[in-house]
Amino acid sequence: MSKRARRAATAPGAAQPTVTVCRGCCCGTPKTPGLDHTAQLRALRQQLAGVATVRVTNCLTACERANVIVVQPSAEGRSNGGRPVWLGLVNDPDATTDITAWIREGGPGLADPPTILDLYAFRPSRRVQGELHDE
Repeated sequence: MSKRARRAATAPGAAQPTVTVCRGCCCGTPKTPGLDHTAQLRALRQQLAGVATVRVTNCLTACERANVIVVQPSAEGRSNGGRPVWLGLVNDPDATTDITAWIREGGPGLADPPTILDLYAFRPSRRVQGELHDE
């Protein structure tokens, strides 16, 4: 299957947002101190159960912004103009809570993110963005 066909295919759970949590070489490791990484992932899964698909991926190549979380819109959110939102330096429980609250309200395309998330948002290179879709 070509990359283009993979990108065009509807992903399982597309009816709901997808939250991709980087857990590669820097994210989720002692290289990013001061955060219980296991508790962060557990909180995301518990707070978003039935609301979003939470998945873990290997390195997203944005190591300077560890911990990285990417929120992809639901099908409805995408049809309303929502696009993936890349969040970096998500290294405290309050940030995780803000992210889950936004997703519970609908996420990209359906709800405005809390303004505090502007501090975490970044735009990765096209190459890095493509790596997320190549999995």
